[in-house]
Amino acid sequence: MTAVAPPSLQRIPSGVLGLDAVLDGGFLQGGTYIVAGMPGTGKTILGNQICFHHVAQGGRVVYVTLLAETHGRMLAHLRGLAFFTEEPLASALHYVSAYRVLTQEGLKGLLELLRQLIREHRATMLVLDGLVSASASAPNELAFKEFVHELNTLVSVIGCTTFLLTNGHTPEDVHPEHTMVDGLLELTDELIGVRAARELIVRKFRGSAHLRGRHVFQISQQGITVYPRSEAMLADPISVPGEYKARMPMGIPALDEMLRGGLQRGSATLVMGPSGSGKTLLGLQFLAQGTKLGEPCMYFGFYESPPRLVGKGQAIGLDLVSAVKAGRLEMLWQPPVELVLDALAVKILAAIKRRGVQRLLIDGLVGFKESTIHTERINRFFAAFTNELRALEVTTIFTEETRVLFGPEVETPVKGLSALVENNIFLRQIELRGELRKVLAILKTRESGHDPSVRELIIDDQGIHLGGRFNRAGSVLTDSGGTSSVRRNARSGGGQKKRGARK
Repeated sequence: MTAVAPPSLQRIPSGVLGLDAVLDGGFLQGGTYIVAGMPGTGKTILGNQICFHHVAQGGRVVYVTLLAETHGRMLAHLRGLAFFTEEPLASALHYVSAYRVLTQEGLKGLLELLRQLIREHRATMLVLDGLVSASASAPNELAFKEFVHELNTLVSVIGCTTFLLTNGHTPEDVHPEHTMVDGLLELTDELIGVRAARELIVRKFRGSAHLRGRHVFQISQQGITVYPRSEAMLADPISVPGEYKARMPMGIPALDEMLRGGLQRGSATLVMGPSGSGKTLLGLQFLAQGTKLGEPCMYFGFYESPPRLVGKGQAIGLDLVSAVKAGRLEMLWQPPVELVLDALAVKILAAIKRRGVQRLLIDGLVGFKESTIHTERINRFFAAFTNELRALEVTTIFTEETRVLFGPEVETPVKGLSALVENNIFLRQIELRGELRKVLAILKTRESGHDPSVRELIIDDQGIHLGGRFNRAGSVLTDSGGTSSVRRNARSGGGQKKRGARK
């Protein structure tokens, strides 16, 4: 006998942004899927959104309700959503109430009605909204299992993809229908602190790979949008980053000399420092230099709007206006209010791919931390995110604010992030003979040498410059060496070896 490989099942796209990525391409044709969730989690919206997309692709749908809101009221609620259209109603999309049949004829009568509806309307998709009512009307558990089994067999033979919407259960509960269907999706809506978070979990998905764990989703005028968890979505970068072959100059000659020519192309750099130390301006200088070289650049930040940033750049001689008008620089601003961490990653990566961005400044990592519901995710998120940026050959600068302005301690809001980047530049303000001075030091460059000098950072209307090395600077970075002296040559590239400075 010759073995014959079984045919592969066709995918049925959901039409829900992000959901097909979680499901590795969509649902399987002819499969039966339970969508479980407590009232208000979005089951009905999800079911209808899938239906409207299916009919838009040429499919035919029967939507059956059991002890639910009236169809008129349901459609009135859906009318304000972008996916809703009246065109397919009563032609390719049919709404039927089967509760009376269930109460009068039981599960056998309901099954027979579903069979008739599928055949009469040549349905390729079926939604049964209110499976909990069918379960409650069953005389015993065996009768309900037989109903689910016969329905599953029916739709599988016909090739009618079926969704059973029901009230949610706790993960500890095991219900007979869960073992019999092809997939189980759970929708939750929980308060975490003062924030409400909607999440989707794929508990089971037979015959296909899928992204496990919790994935945040939102309900808006567009309907449901799912944001796959970045650590799962980006677990395998689109390509393996190659070796560093080129340098991206910062545009500050003395600093580029300290960096042995600039930042490695495709690397990630963390610029740390307290408020007012010059982190953002240093990043803007990096972008301005890229625009001069004709490289597509992008700014992404949380706290300062693009007009204010352009003004700050103009004050030190950076012509960002011309770069924006010429399309060489895109500036994205996202106020840090009720954000979704994975939505930020989606937005940034989409913009990078759309414009072929080579230089990226992400200003304010604390905005990402404040956007996550589960704080234990943050380091895994950044590990996956930075790997994807490297694979896209984007040279990135992250800025992060340290919490202590003066003193020997350096505390950062995102622990462990410095281990995920190739380069680490540290900025600080110190008091020197009654004046506040800014200082810069390169703490780390991976796979490359660098000048370890502690240098004065000078920002004026002529731009950003580095002054001379600090001499007798026993504790400049911790601001405990008040008698330190500094060479005053603002544009000195330096060649004299620093003495006594420690990082």
